[in-house]
Amino acid sequence: MKKSQRIKTIVDIKATQEKNALEVQGAVQRKLLAMQTQVDGLKNYRQEYQDRFDLLGSQGVNIARLLEFRSFIDKLDKAIIGQEQVLSSIEADLMVKRKVWEGLHHKTQSLQKVCDSALVAEMKQEAKREQLEQDERASRIGRNNSGGTGNA
Repeated sequence: MKKSQRIKTIVDIKATQEKNALEVQGAVQRKLLAMQTQVDGLKNYRQEYQDRFDLLGSQGVNIARLLEFRSFIDKLDKAIIGQEQVLSSIEADLMVKRKVWEGLHHKTQSLQKVCDSALVAEMKQEAKREQLEQDERASRIGRNNSGGTGNA
């Protein structure tokens, strides 16, 4: 097996690893977007609830109802903080996955360049070998033709 073929096998393996890493990165990206949407939804819901709370407060409301609103808003704030922490964790994971993919991508590109240069070297070597064979044939034909005419 030629050197370029052996390297091509490695390039194919690395390309598959790179593709898998990219798919994992894509899954984490989708997870991040879903979590961001969820956090945004919670924040919007909290704002709407706060607006209702402010409206009720301006109209006058009993203390029990006021405490109930305040307690629920505190729970929403804690939920938002928790979801934002999860979001940060997913962002960190995405950065790690991106670095892994980039490393594999660079390795694949480097190996592809090595494979290409090995292929070029093999083609040059093959062309040189063919040229030598043609030169040798031409020289044999020349010797046979000159040897045949001298004896006649």
